[in-house]
Amino acid sequence: MIKTHPLKSSFMFFSIIGFFISSFYIINYSLDWGFAFASAFVIMFISSVVSMSRVPIGDEEHYRELAVHERKYEQKVKKLKKRK
Repeated sequence: MIKTHPLKSSFMFFSIIGFFISSFYIINYSLDWGFAFASAFVIMFISSVVSMSRVPIGDEEHYRELAVHERKYEQKVKKLKKRK
């Protein structure tokens, strides 16, 4: 069985943005480089989809590490509670 590691959502975001930039902008300058970059970003996207589908459910602490926005929210709530 292949071991997978959960990737951050920004990894998928940058793979999508990178693919569009390489397929619309870089291909106009060089077909070889545009195809190479687009292929790399497609591989990044596929790995992020595999990572999302194969991650075991469990370890709550690891998921807290990935959820950056929730940590910021929890920190704000703690600060507000300390003020009261």
